[in-house]
Amino acid sequence: MLRLLTKKRKPAQKARAKKQHPPASKIAFEAAEKTALESDELRRFLQIGRYGVVAASPDRWRDHPEIRSALKRANDAIDRTFALVPEGSATLPMTINDSPGCPEVDIETNSFVLGVHPVTNEGFQYFVDNGGYEELDLWPKDLWSHLIDFVDQTGLAGPRFWRGGRHNKLQSDHPVTGVSFYEAQAYAKWAGYRLPTEGEWQVAASWRIRSSAYILRRYPWGDALDRSRCNIWATGLSTTAAVTEFRPGDAPNGVAQLVGNVWEWTDSDLELTDEQDRPIVGDMLMKSIRGGAYDTYFQAQATSCFRTGLASLMRAHNVGFRCALDLQG
Repeated sequence: MLRLLTKKRKPAQKARAKKQHPPASKIAFEAAEKTALESDELRRFLQIGRYGVVAASPDRWRDHPEIRSALKRANDAIDRTFALVPEGSATLPMTINDSPGCPEVDIETNSFVLGVHPVTNEGFQYFVDNGGYEELDLWPKDLWSHLIDFVDQTGLAGPRFWRGGRHNKLQSDHPVTGVSFYEAQAYAKWAGYRLPTEGEWQVAASWRIRSSAYILRRYPWGDALDRSRCNIWATGLSTTAAVTEFRPGDAPNGVAQLVGNVWEWTDSDLELTDEQDRPIVGDMLMKSIRGGAYDTYFQAQATSCFRTGLASLMRAHNVGFRCALDLQG
């Protein structure tokens, strides 16, 4: 289905000059226009980016006259927006202080594909407009009573910082933020994908793939921090950037912004202990987030291997997500 093994590499890009962005509190808000959705289900699924569902469920539309062309469009879109991460391994420190000799766990990962970019405001808008918050099959049953809390600044269903159920069209191509782990998980399921595990995310960011070299990178681009390749506090933007920026910081397979811009939800519970070997627990389930964000001050936290987490219901200003997909035989 996927032609990811034969992707052509894009030529290396020069590091761009620093682009100054206004602080988040100073950004004007212009509500994104509503899109008229196709009445035909198959066409609508393609229109709103539910490519994974179309690609995985051709029998659902077997009698549709456009199913063959629709399958091609869906698979082409997946090939274009996902990149192959070969099988590899990740070593996760199991203590809150990653000191030499601390307990660690080794995780082996199979080959999979990962979204080239985090999910954008524009992409998440389709989930909202298509009734994703009302589609109960997308949500764990024990979370149904919490769906009433997943509202924007005006009380309508949507990410925390939207207004009137709309995103800011000035940031359409920025990562969506203000979504909990469950909203990220629901979107991924709705689109026909899933969230990456913590081990998978680290393999993609550190490029510790199974090969004769078997190296581990501190950053997707290498071993030295370069703030021109990522959006962290030291970069000076003070807000999120478009998902297409900072391309010199891409991983070898073209996956962008694994470090900086926004922290990213993973599908893994956060399992850590303190110096006295006591589990780190919160009032609610903690999920792993990885990669650092535009306001990450401590540079040691914006690496391929730094571990931290967040309460699963938190809807933070600097946390987004990207999708993953299993390879099909």
